[in-house]
Amino acid sequence: MRAAAIFVAALAPVAAHAEFRSIGDAPAVMYDAPSARANKVYVAGRGLPVEIIANDGTWVKVRDPFGGLSWVEKKAFGERRTVLVNVPVADVRQRAEDAAPVAFQAQQNVLLEVIDVGGNGWAQVRHADGASGYVRIGQVWGI
Repeated sequence: MRAAAIFVAALAPVAAHAEFRSIGDAPAVMYDAPSARANKVYVAGRGLPVEIIANDGTWVKVRDPFGGLSWVEKKAFGERRTVLVNVPVADVRQRAEDAAPVAFQAQQNVLLEVIDVGGNGWAQVRHADGASGYVRIGQVWGI
């Protein structure tokens, strides 16, 4: 029993720091196993943020924003980082402050490019139309 508690305690820091990546500029086929011969689950659109669960050489097991687990080839990831709005409407503000004026609003399931992530609960983001500002991390998925 004590060994199990030590094992769980050792994993706690890992679970607290999830790793996220985004699908690159081309859509990516998501599979149910780490092989191109496995069953195709769906095609992920460009920029979709995913959480890294495991690595298996050239394949990566991921969790998508909707909770689905699948495998994708590592080469499908892009350098650009994105998040998905997970609330009905996210207020993106001009500064990383609740009292700052709203720069724009983003609807649920809209992708935003991550410019920077601060340690204060805010992320600086940019919309596809070029508008930018700061969003509360709790209003997006992928950080």
